[in-house]
Amino acid sequence: MAYFSSPRPQSSSSAIKIVNPAEHDDKAKLQAKRDSPQRQCRNILIYGSCRYQDKGCIYYHPPAVNAPVFVPKAPFHAIATPSPTLASPFTSSPSPSTFYPNHDEYDDYGESVFNHTPQTLEHQLVNQYQQVDYDDHASPMGNFYQSQQATFARQPLDYHLYSHPTPNAFPSTHFVSDIIREELHKRSEASQLVPLPGHNLPDELQGYHSLALLEPSVTERRKFFSWYSTVYRATSSNDGVSYALRRVENFRLMHQAAFGAIETWSRVEHPSIVRVREAFTTRAFNDNSLVVAYEYYPNAQTLFEMHIKQKPPVFQHGRLSTFSSALPEVTLWSYMIQIASAIKVVHEAGLAVRMVDATKIMVTGKNRIHIGSCGIADVLMYDPRQDTAVAQQEDLAMFGRLVFALCCNNLAAMNTLPKALDMLSRQYSGDVKALALYLISKPGPHKNITQVIDMIGTNRLLHEMDDMHSSVNRLEAELMSELENGRLVRLLCKFGFINERPVFAREPRWSETGDRYIIKLFRDYVFHQVDENGNPVINLSHVLACLNKLDAGTDERIMLVSRDEQSCLVVSYKDVKACIDAAFGDLARVSR
Repeated sequence: MAYFSSPRPQSSSSAIKIVNPAEHDDKAKLQAKRDSPQRQCRNILIYGSCRYQDKGCIYYHPPAVNAPVFVPKAPFHAIATPSPTLASPFTSSPSPSTFYPNHDEYDDYGESVFNHTPQTLEHQLVNQYQQVDYDDHASPMGNFYQSQQATFARQPLDYHLYSHPTPNAFPSTHFVSDIIREELHKRSEASQLVPLPGHNLPDELQGYHSLALLEPSVTERRKFFSWYSTVYRATSSNDGVSYALRRVENFRLMHQAAFGAIETWSRVEHPSIVRVREAFTTRAFNDNSLVVAYEYYPNAQTLFEMHIKQKPPVFQHGRLSTFSSALPEVTLWSYMIQIASAIKVVHEAGLAVRMVDATKIMVTGKNRIHIGSCGIADVLMYDPRQDTAVAQQEDLAMFGRLVFALCCNNLAAMNTLPKALDMLSRQYSGDVKALALYLISKPGPHKNITQVIDMIGTNRLLHEMDDMHSSVNRLEAELMSELENGRLVRLLCKFGFINERPVFAREPRWSETGDRYIIKLFRDYVFHQVDENGNPVINLSHVLACLNKLDAGTDERIMLVSRDEQSCLVVSYKDVKACIDAAFGDLARVSR
């Protein structure tokens, strides 16, 4: 031990110290430059401010610029929400105010139940409410149990803020496309829209709460068969999912066996049918009402609104012109294949659709349709002696009338059949005409949905299946772009737990010492880089690459430099990952 305790003689050392002649001069110059008051403080470059500016910091601090205070010229309630800047194919249209008088069974179920978007209520919300209620959303149960006497309403989202053009520094492969993200935001907001006050709706209805009226306010109420009906969106207390409730007013149930059809419909599952959940009677609206619950598809539009309803005139070439275009035949065949497939499943279950109508079939996506209002006609028109085969033949006839309405852009096309056939012959192929004539032909024992599918043809069925698989592949690719986001968020949460923690285990500088100091330097390396001019570098590709390498624990080495540039460390991503796991493990053990 004496060897280690006593210094060795200078003459016995075999190492030769290499001394730079100008070392002392350079150090003196470097120290003078570092201590120069004309050098800008690095705290300003990194953090934007220096906490020691008024406490003796000798470096240069540029004066702060006082920005003028923004004062709106108009009150808050008079400022309209800016419109989206991106064009989307899923824009909604206003509800129709007029209809063809000879279409007696028209009802605005499809276009009002699932097409009540936040955009259609935007002006009503702005006029009725003066401010936004943020306190209700701060409560964990605020969004779940909505008050019917609400004083405030949540303003519609600015979708252009969520789907702006992606900068070059942000790789598009890591995020869902703008169109899909905007459409999903709209659907999410529509399903959580705050109900408007003043409708005297019940707070609870057979296990449903937060009722919101989905139909627009119109002067002339539409009938569903011989009864007035209203559609609401409500949230189930059992699963928290939103459903569409159709209420038939002043209906007295005479036979309890009529609900047997609803039980059968609830077991029918098909991708082109709005599934029936349940049906019940209630006096919560101060009358005898029948309520049928369906799946809720926010922002859906009906075939009538998408392709038949007259669009408002557009100002083009110095004059107003109406926009009218024929439905492409490829899209028409896609609709007919989906409807025929749904009818086949219903007929095989011993039921009849009775709702093959342009105002009852909803478009929920690109060329995706769902038949709505199923089952309610079986309750309203209950007759134990009715022959199901006759109702099934009527489904085929309604199917034919729908084909003529879509081809001629007119629900009353069957009233002038020769003119409708002439228009159909000029715009569509002979196969479409033959199928439409077969559907409206006289009922017979050999006329069934199987023959309709055979007339459609195997080639078109295969083409529809190929398009469906391609759509699934595209959606899976979009999902893959968001797959790793959760993993990186968990890694960032660990950073948040460790970095800048003030006190841990009675050690005030726990986050600044030991392995935690390496974690701090790594955070600066990832997020706080600056260029040669001192400007912050915003490069998401660099952030994602570093976090992915850190999560994988690669052996690649990086150099971490302290903020005062006095020390540097060369470590690997594997070493940094070990430091993070150790520090987070210490926190997790104490928190248990």
